Amino acid sequence: QALRGERERAALLAEVSSALLSSLNVERCMTVTARMAAGHLADAAIIVAPAQGRRHQLTYARADGEVTQTMLPVEPRSVAGLAEALQGFPPVPARWIDPAELPDWAVPEGFDGPIGSVIVTPLPGHGVPAGVLILLRSSTHQAFTDGEEVFARLFAARAGVALSAARLYAEQHSITTTLMRDLLPPRLERVHGVEYAGAYRAARDHERVGGDFYDVHPGADASEETFVVLGDVAGKGLEAAVLTGKIRSVLQALLPLSGDHQQVLSLLNGALLNSHHTRFATLVLASVTRRSGQVRLRLTSAGHLPPLIIRSDGRVEEAPTQGQLIGAMPDVTARSAHVSLAPGETCLLYTDGITEASGGPLGDQFFGEERLRAALGPCARMPAEAVVERVQMLAAQWLGGGRHDDMATLAITNPAGGHGALHSVDGHHATAARPRAGVRR
Repeated sequence: QALRGERERAALLAEVSSALLSSLNVERCMTVTARMAAGHLADAAIIVAPAQGRRHQLTYARADGEVTQTMLPVEPRSVAGLAEALQGFPPVPARWIDPAELPDWAVPEGFDGPIGSVIVTPLPGHGVPAGVLILLRSSTHQAFTDGEEVFARLFAARAGVALSAARLYAEQHSITTTLMRDLLPPRLERVHGVEYAGAYRAARDHERVGGDFYDVHPGADASEETFVVLGDVAGKGLEAAVLTGKIRSVLQALLPLSGDHQQVLSLLNGALLNSHHTRFATLVLASVTRRSGQVRLRLTSAGHLPPLIIRSDGRVEEAPTQGQLIGAMPDVTARSAHVSLAPGETCLLYTDGITEASGGPLGDQFFGEERLRAALGPCARMPAEAVVERVQMLAAQWLGGGRHDDMATLAITNPAGGHGALHSVDGHHATAARPRAGVRR
């Protein structure tokens, strides 16, 4: 009989480990722990999570399987041994705990009959306690034995490892999400009567970031220039994305000087040369204003593919701008181009991931600039979003399922149907003024 009991307990621990380690969701882990504890070890179970301020998350389970969760202000010293268990100290013996002194929050709603026996045991975590497990047994049943207390600790140890892993994953996921938010390209819309749309596809489809990037920085009002940048950092993946984040931050700091593209490129070049990164980058800068129905662009390429202008009659022109890439040489020079867009016309900025998309009928042909220009002709008078969607769709079709580089496109369009009133970038209204210096009219 003793051997059979040990086998049953070993099987239960294996089941606990399997059930808990199958999920990295904290809420689910607490629910499963409480349900299994109430179903196999006691008449009811409560999990007390570590404090969040002055409140604790509590998970209640009864033997009938019902599980509820809530957040309550809890005084740990109201339950014998709870304050110590929350700090990771060993549990106090069950015989030291008076069930009659349990506070109301420590008894699940609907628990039948008076409580006859209580176990309070920590849920050990990775260096930090994952919480506390409280087991309740009705006075109509036998009190917890010493053997059951020992087994409850073994159960709690398994549950604590799973909960700790789930919390660690949740914390890392939260940190990653916060960092990723600044690395992802912004959502673009209409600013001061000009349409902006962007699309991005990372080189590795399972990743969301890489070496291509774009940003739109609206002027304080329609009289101020909107500063646009699209760039391509050498490399792929997270390492390249870290450098794109740095470049975007430097450009954000240089916004007061954005009226002088040459100065911005020189300062950015110096920042990259003085960093520990050994990668270089290519950029296209654009300063955009709308005057008398025309959108005026000042475009500057730093080693990047020249922007393409889609005229309202379907002609596709190349903006005459060129310059040296960033982060490679001590000095950088560039030549700017001035372009005007009539209603229905678009300026497309793009990275070489589009033109160097390798695929086609033979599987090894570049999409190329010629095909890109041919694809842009029918985009005359299209909205900005439709232009970038068409380019990305055609590049993806050309690729098939093959490997590819990061692909980014950004369209600047003078809308054919009027400028409207929408004024937002990344979902936020751009009403706050930003200081500028040297803006040339």
